[in-house]
Amino acid sequence: MSTHPNWKTGATGYKFIASFSGGKDSTLALYKAMKTGEAMGLIAMLEEEGTRSRSHGMPPELLQAQADSIGLPLHTTASSWQDYEEKFIRMLETAKLQGAEVLVTGDLDMPAHGCWHDKVTKIAGLKLAMPLWEMNHRDAVEEFIRLGFITIIVTVNLSLGMKEEDLGRILTLDYVDELIARGIDPCGEGGEFHTTVVDGPLFKQRINVTKGEIVRNGEYAFLPLATEDLKRS
Repeated sequence: MSTHPNWKTGATGYKFIASFSGGKDSTLALYKAMKTGEAMGLIAMLEEEGTRSRSHGMPPELLQAQADSIGLPLHTTASSWQDYEEKFIRMLETAKLQGAEVLVTGDLDMPAHGCWHDKVTKIAGLKLAMPLWEMNHRDAVEEFIRLGFITIIVTVNLSLGMKEEDLGRILTLDYVDELIARGIDPCGEGGEFHTTVVDGPLFKQRINVTKGEIVRNGEYAFLPLATEDLKRS
């Protein structure tokens, strides 16, 4: 039995900020939390130079376009891995001063004990909500797709069964079946892939993007995206 049953519904009735990567899991978690709580803004961590987001490698302009379409303010800070936790906590503390009571994240498999987000929210004096926590991975991604969200594969780990040909593909129900048949977690929870969401029920306008040249770095391949003018869906 879960020791933190309130994690799934922890945003209900509260003002919250959401940790936002621009990918499918954080977007679905935000969608669910906005059904029951009041969103105050999005926070995103950038690499040291401030030109790309941590993990997903998205340009800040694209994150801003997503936030603008959703209608929420975006707060970012650049960090190294060494000061990541310190700066993340500082962002939470600032959000609390502005009225936030809860942090929402898109984690599915965060452990009940030794949960990093549980640790940092307690330090900052916030509650934690993880609407996707302990969801079946296939159920989570299929719910995301059935709701009408559109997301593009932008990062792949070539050592975990993904291919360069996967970059740029839209996540569909058929593609989920294909990934599972290839032995790949349909949520990419093992680090197999990351996505960028460009449309869906949270978005007032579709994010129009242009695709750059594929970048390779060791076992990873990336598809850079750049924003075009927002175009009404």
